[in-house]
Amino acid sequence: MAKEWILNSAMNRFQLNFKRNVGPTSESIRKCTPKTVEEWREYYFSKVKSKEHIVELGRKLYIKITEVIQAEVEDITESDCIDYMINMVIDRTFDGYQREIKTIYGQLSEILDIKIEPAPDNWDRLYNVDFYIKIREKYIGLQIKPISEGIQLSQIFKEKELQQKTHEKFTNNFGGKVFYIYSGKEGSKKIIKNPEIITEIENEISKLKKK
Repeated sequence: MAKEWILNSAMNRFQLNFKRNVGPTSESIRKCTPKTVEEWREYYFSKVKSKEHIVELGRKLYIKITEVIQAEVEDITESDCIDYMINMVIDRTFDGYQREIKTIYGQLSEILDIKIEPAPDNWDRLYNVDFYIKIREKYIGLQIKPISEGIQLSQIFKEKELQQKTHEKFTNNFGGKVFYIYSGKEGSKKIIKNPEIITEIENEISKLKKK
């Protein structure tokens, strides 16, 4: 299996199985309508590409693996592997998370027709708040939670309960409530999964404007 994975990865990487190299295989086999693999072999080598051509592609694949890839592998250090794993787990995950949050808060800002600001770093730590809306001298807190099919509702509510005290502290200090916005995907688009929260935020904005 390991050998096949290496061969397949290298073949795809260097595009040796592309139409320009091996011809229109799917179209050709339908034209051939072979009953056996031998029929297909004879048709392919006589009508599509010669056996010598495919053998040459095999030799090219061998050179790519034993010369190009091997040289690249030898150039990889333990430090490269450690840095790559950290980057994948930390940096890229964080970047994806930030993109999702920005997409959601952008939608929310447009719907509410109001400016939404990123919360200071210490607000995230002290109050579990990602963004805020300023109304006069009061603040409304927003926390955006990406959710997926694998996340159970019990997990969500448990986390909400754990953060309730910090959100109450935010309300006591800044006057406005903290609202959870759950984000998810519909196809490739990120959407607000609990749209009813928008009305609640609008009501809180109206209430603070009257004070």
